[in-house]
Amino acid sequence: MTEDRTPAAAENPEGAVDGDAEQPIKGRKNGLYDEVSDELAASMKSGWGDTELRGLQPIDQAAHTAARRAALSAAFPGERLVVPAGNLRTRSNDTEYSFRAASEYVHLTGNQTEDAVLVGEPVEGGHEFTLYLLPRSDRENGEFWLDGQGELWVGRRHSLAESEALYGLPTRDVRKAAEELAAAAAAPTRLVRGYDAGLESALAEVLDEDRDTELKVFLSGLRLVKDEWEIGQLRAACDATVLGFTDVVRELGQAVATSERWIEGTFWRRARVSGNDIGYGSICAAGPHATTLHWVRNDGDVRPGELLLLDAGVETHTLYTADVTRTLPINGTFSPLQRKIYDAVHAAQEAGIAAVKPGGRFRDFHDAAQRVLAEHLLAWGLLDPAVYTVEKVLELGLQRRWTLHGTGHMLGLDVHDCAQARREEYVDALLEPGMCLTVEPGLYFQLDDLTVPEEYRGIGVRIEDDILVTAEGNENLSAGLPRTSAEVEAWMASLA
Repeated sequence: MTEDRTPAAAENPEGAVDGDAEQPIKGRKNGLYDEVSDELAASMKSGWGDTELRGLQPIDQAAHTAARRAALSAAFPGERLVVPAGNLRTRSNDTEYSFRAASEYVHLTGNQTEDAVLVGEPVEGGHEFTLYLLPRSDRENGEFWLDGQGELWVGRRHSLAESEALYGLPTRDVRKAAEELAAAAAAPTRLVRGYDAGLESALAEVLDEDRDTELKVFLSGLRLVKDEWEIGQLRAACDATVLGFTDVVRELGQAVATSERWIEGTFWRRARVSGNDIGYGSICAAGPHATTLHWVRNDGDVRPGELLLLDAGVETHTLYTADVTRTLPINGTFSPLQRKIYDAVHAAQEAGIAAVKPGGRFRDFHDAAQRVLAEHLLAWGLLDPAVYTVEKVLELGLQRRWTLHGTGHMLGLDVHDCAQARREEYVDALLEPGMCLTVEPGLYFQLDDLTVPEEYRGIGVRIEDDILVTAEGNENLSAGLPRTSAEVEAWMASLA
């Protein structure tokens, strides 16, 4: 790792850049240098080639982001709209977490840089949108090599002119955004909260929490129906995820010799090679850990004869994620009981997927899957068929002791996409072509569950696929992975 990047200049002790190119940054304290000589400062100002990129073409989704901004504009006429990307967050001391721009901002711009802000200024007939970004690091004042976020430390960023060509929006220096917003003509103002505390503070006097919440809810609902470009990104995410699961199966022997961490690392490597990152913390749950829904510690043993529940998804370079689960026999073959439970979950998933179609209710696939699982629980005697019918089990929710969670959610820029959308647009709505959701039923028998036979305890099974609603019905975007127990065994054998 390179040296400490904490700027500690005498005249700019926090290394802050205030947009004034004439303000010098005299020095930094990084373990080696306390001061910068005038001669070195002069040297660092000159002798650099022109690196401006010319002739750039708009990003692939530029027409789609423009259409989304038009929909936003139509929803809030006469109001100033402020959508920030977010800021870097400290992990420890002078190191930061990897930056991931806010989904609302990415959806409207295609840009992913920190500290950026999209501003829609109300004008007659709509809005004029401006993208506020950090410009190139200043070489005149030494920012590019003396500041902890200067380009010699963290890499080149696009100039404002380059960004204007790429994103199809006028651009301005984001360090002037708060000042320019404060000086702008009075207008009702809405801001997406939770991403930029400094901007929220600067605009506090003109903001209203309820109105800001309405903006966030609208932008969440705007992502419910994916356009053609977004569907392509979800396909790519699923294709890369198939490769990640294949990598894991090929390396299961090494996982047995080490731990769940090997599985986590194997899938993460694929996510970084084929995309941007994992879309969420991978669940690499072997044995009884599979009964913990969000097992992300991934520090347990991987033992032949038990099951591995792997829930993981690759996030594309444009930040769209897959979300897929397979439950695999670690030694390649299901035991009779494991197969019985797995086949029940598969039957439930089949019923759920069949219910995904345009005009169907969002809740239909959940209800269909839960009914199948309740039928199996009754057939196995885990619920007394002499006391309960399937209808009564579902009415009382008794199956939920072992099914635990909902059967799916919307998918897109977020793994739980559109989570702030209005209830009537999402969970109480009818499905439309272009919606993408997961179907993921499961059965989980806890180690300490005395209501089930001992041999069931510690077994957890979930099967999850990413389903696109089409005009004709649906398409399984993650169909590249096998789903039936026989197909899973044959697939694993072919990779051994």
